[in-house]
Amino acid sequence: MKAVKAIRTPGGLSVRVDPRAAAVVLLLAAAVLAAGVVLIGSGDFPISPGEVIATLLGNGAPAQEFIVKDLRLPRVLVGMLVGASLALSGAIFQSISRNPLGSPDVIGFGQGATVGALSAIVLFDGGAVAVAGGAVVGGVVTGVALYLLAWKRGVHGYRLVLVGIGVAAMLTAANHYLLTRASLVDAGRATLWMTGSLDGRDWAQVWPLLGMCAVLVPLVLMYGRPLRMLEMGDDAAYALGVPVERTRMVLMGSGVVLVAVATAAAGPIAFVALSAPQLARRVTRSPGPNLAAAAVMGAALLLIADWVATTAFGERQLPVGVVTGVLGGCYLLWLLVTERKAGRI
Repeated sequence: MKAVKAIRTPGGLSVRVDPRAAAVVLLLAAAVLAAGVVLIGSGDFPISPGEVIATLLGNGAPAQEFIVKDLRLPRVLVGMLVGASLALSGAIFQSISRNPLGSPDVIGFGQGATVGALSAIVLFDGGAVAVAGGAVVGGVVTGVALYLLAWKRGVHGYRLVLVGIGVAAMLTAANHYLLTRASLVDAGRATLWMTGSLDGRDWAQVWPLLGMCAVLVPLVLMYGRPLRMLEMGDDAAYALGVPVERTRMVLMGSGVVLVAVATAAAGPIAFVALSAPQLARRVTRSPGPNLAAAAVMGAALLLIADWVATTAFGERQLPVGVVTGVLGGCYLLWLLVTERKAGRI
């Protein structure tokens, strides 16, 4: 049996803490901060980690202040928040579906947000704000449609995944159709957005994303224990006093909005939502959704992928979505082989 400690607050609240999982979260958080400092210091004007930290504390030269705080820090913050949002949403849907393939980018939410963004670009010639709004609307509408299509006396795991894969295929076809309707300039702009990138991100993307995460992340973490009970099945959760449908709707709604705002900020970055929760579960060796560990793992994965994309190929920098797509595709193949050997698919 794993050692799990119970911490009691003066108000009578009891919190169960897994020491290994807590240590993993702290180590991953340290890795995220270190990766952020390194990424801020990378580029055409390199800055040492010590100088980055000094500049963040207000002790840098004027040129360093501009480069760090106006150009590079917003990109890193968007990467952190997008990675955490995608990973947290992935943990929610994988737990609800009780299937490691129940990830937002597999069951259609990313594709739905992309349809909304492409509609804003191709049909309405929208700017950055319209594209972001279209991505949010597309993701939310897809979430509602998927919930209704998968509903049959409740939303159950494999039905959600199967319906989601079908919805994702139709939405992908819609995206391809929209690209055929676009002008050459709009098609190039749309293709770049669909790749997923942190290039050019500034404070205009940071504040909406930060505000949404400030509301949704604590809400999702509060539902961590009911979500863990949902993994045992609806009947067991009912017996333990969990309001199953209300809990599922709150969590699914939060997960959909997290994916939508992340996609609006950086485009449909692939496979972070799929891989981060599974990696977090493996390093913590703890059952359940591991929401905090998944969120920090997602932030770490995206920052490391962005560092690879910007430094590993010389002057030919790649969008971060290319790197996560390659790494995530390899991970998906490994996951499918593992699940097949275990007899689960």
